[in-house]
Amino acid sequence: MWKTGQDVEKPGIVVTGVSGRMGQMLVKVVNASDQVRLVGALERPGSDWIGRDLGEAMGGAPLGIQVSDDAVETIAKAQAVIDFTSPAATVAFAELAAQARAVHVIGTTGLTEDDLLKIRAAARHAPIVRAGNMSLGVNLLVGLTRRVAAALGEDWDVEVVEAHHRMKVDAPSGTALMLGEAAAEGRGQTLDALRTPAREGITGARERGSIGFSAIRGGDVVGEHDVIFAADGERVVLRHLASDRAIFARGALRAAIWGQDKGPGEYDMADVLGL
Repeated sequence: MWKTGQDVEKPGIVVTGVSGRMGQMLVKVVNASDQVRLVGALERPGSDWIGRDLGEAMGGAPLGIQVSDDAVETIAKAQAVIDFTSPAATVAFAELAAQARAVHVIGTTGLTEDDLLKIRAAARHAPIVRAGNMSLGVNLLVGLTRRVAAALGEDWDVEVVEAHHRMKVDAPSGTALMLGEAAAEGRGQTLDALRTPAREGITGARERGSIGFSAIRGGDVVGEHDVIFAADGERVVLRHLASDRAIFARGALRAAIWGQDKGPGEYDMADVLGL
């Protein structure tokens, strides 16, 4: 997937959703890297960023890259696409990245089963790295959650508590679902089998072995996740706190670089990090 000429060139990266907070952070991290080159910037049709120099639109010096809404043309010149947008946009980008044989790094959350089926189809043609969270710390927490759940068993209630900024539109977060899935796997079951509905009103007693979720939205919280294992007389709490959105951008860039010599297929951050 590396372009070749007389010398091997750095892989070209396209960032989607560049006007958003995560998109701008991705641009900064990619542009600062000496391992890749930023070759394209995408925004939704109708955005007032379209046609502007990316650097100037972000309030800085010109970067010589014009923000575009032409995903076909932009992705065609990429070796990797880093995508933290919306489910509908991500599904469309997956097809285009597959056509370009580009690595598609997906940090988008809120994907439905139908969305995942379409992404899985695209992965037959190019590598896709998808994770609800790209940080090293969170992926270590996922592994710990799986092991603790296996060790403690169903007599311990599991609650995943997550907090994010007021602008986040999906709940539970993709990371919270990753953690819930890990707890279920530790018990040898699926999350669908153990997940308890959101609680409100008179809900009755908690079912043994169930996995619950609580979501907090407010302010500018980057991301906080607790996995609480609660039994009679004691609790075990596993926690990850994110204070800088750059950790996700750095993880996504690492995934884009890692995927350059990989064949078609679906991968996650555990693969990237060798966990």
